[in-house]
Amino acid sequence: MSTRKPFTKDIILLENVEAVVSNIIEQMREDVLQRFKRNGAVVGISGGIDSSVCFALAARAFGPEKVLGIMLPEKDSSPDSEMLARELAAKFGVKAIKEEITGALSGFGCYERRDEAVKSVFPEYDPKNWKMKIGVRQSGLFSNLPPVFYLTIIDPEGNVKDKILPAREYLQIVAASNFKQRTRMSMLYYHAETLHYAVIGTPNKHEQEQGFFVKYGDGAGDVMPIGNLYKTQVYQLAEYMGVPKGIIERTPTTDTYSAEQTQEEFFYQLPFNLMDRFWYGFENGYPPAEVAAVMGETAERVESLFRNFERKRTTTEYLRMPPIRNYYRG
Repeated sequence: MSTRKPFTKDIILLENVEAVVSNIIEQMREDVLQRFKRNGAVVGISGGIDSSVCFALAARAFGPEKVLGIMLPEKDSSPDSEMLARELAAKFGVKAIKEEITGALSGFGCYERRDEAVKSVFPEYDPKNWKMKIGVRQSGLFSNLPPVFYLTIIDPEGNVKDKILPAREYLQIVAASNFKQRTRMSMLYYHAETLHYAVIGTPNKHEQEQGFFVKYGDGAGDVMPIGNLYKTQVYQLAEYMGVPKGIIERTPTTDTYSAEQTQEEFFYQLPFNLMDRFWYGFENGYPPAEVAAVMGETAERVESLFRNFERKRTTTEYLRMPPIRNYYRG
């Protein structure tokens, strides 16, 4: 006889946040101090909820004096990110430093390679005073149609143009933009190695399982303390641990492109409070009809949503795979 709980909207809420925080902190100490033999932790802080919770966990696990927060802005970063990151560091009494990475990205040709692809779609685009972003059409998750990416440009007067983004240009823009996450991770490991610290990875459950991270970029790290937590649960930890309200109330953004862009617009296509509940039903094998009844949807639409979840997890499996090395078995 099955003992699985009936599906409800509250099914993903943590019943004992204090116990969860204590368990994570205990595991972080064991992994970093005992297993890795490192003396503390480095955390990249951006004013986002995930990195802020990881930062708070690290400060509590190792003590403020054994944690270093690093702000890693570049020319497309929002000024709000640094402001909120500094507020976070002050709240937990942790030293924070700033490493501006625009020069490194220019050296890689990050902006030049990205803008080349943008101009092939919009020849009038001027990177000096126009803004750009890419996103996903919002109609895909509840249908059987594959996602369609589009490119948006905004001129200095605020006029907006968008076009469907061809595959080649899409791949070039993403590949060029990924220099940002990989450069940041390189800087985090530089500081971690000088201090004999570990790097704290900040992806949450959705980022890990849906592939919303850059391989060897923001998907890297030595420990991933919130890797099994839904976004709703991350917010529960943030409230409990006293993360500043400005961070908790901030709309999750990618902070990657020059135009403002939410994570929902770029990747998820659903608000996190809905995504969490649907994904829980999907990964725990709840019948689409049961989930649909609770969420106010039709069983057919939830079935389509679950198929899209499975497709997203399958197509991003490469990102989660470690290097394959067992070629010679002599």
